[in-house]
Amino acid sequence: MKNHALTFLTSISLLLSGVIFAPAEAPAAFRDLFNGKDLTGWVDVNTSKETWSVRDGLLVCTGHPIGVMRSAEQFENFILHIEWRHMEAGGNSGVFAWSEGTVPEGRRLPKGMEVQMLELDWVKLRTKKGKTPPPIAYVHGELFGAGGLKATPDNPRGSRSKSLENRCKGKGEWNVYDVVCVDGVVKLSVNGKFVNGIRNVQYKKGYLCLESEGAEIHFRNLKIMELPPGITSPEQTAPLVK
Repeated sequence: MKNHALTFLTSISLLLSGVIFAPAEAPAAFRDLFNGKDLTGWVDVNTSKETWSVRDGLLVCTGHPIGVMRSAEQFENFILHIEWRHMEAGGNSGVFAWSEGTVPEGRRLPKGMEVQMLELDWVKLRTKKGKTPPPIAYVHGELFGAGGLKATPDNPRGSRSKSLENRCKGKGEWNVYDVVCVDGVVKLSVNGKFVNGIRNVQYKKGYLCLESEGAEIHFRNLKIMELPPGITSPEQTAPLVK
């Protein structure tokens, strides 16, 4: 009887200490996508060894040739934090979410959800004499399906979604994007305020890509918080690169 009581008390002790029932998983948290030292975790797709480098803890892109490098892994539901600054007037770049990790022959950019990054002078430099300037929506976080990716814009400019407020800073100044990507919906915060969104995105899982598109751009504080997965079919997943 004494032994049975001891066994019972021991079991209760183990139960309460969490040995029998494991503790709950740790809450979601941000982790670095760029370590500030090298390009670990990133794979060049169609640029060059000289396109991407690390300088003073920053990820530096020369802008040449036009193309992308991708994350080594795919992501489904997540929050992406990324800080960027253009170093040339009218510079062009972007980050792709839920992207294919390859570029078809004859193209320079992949299929995926692009979050636009344009320097403020892009509009001025591309306005032809006597013509109406392009919409300022280009430069502050336009969202669109690149390479034929289908999506429904919240704030339509054709098939693209334009930001409702221009919050971007110009050449040499840092901008902060927080991109929430969940179940085929993307919401974009520019410098501390949500200003754009797009939904019904064709892919709900894929690679991240950073874009090289003709001008030097710097990145820092690339972080991701992965969220629980959803119901995502193979058709809604970008092909794995083998």
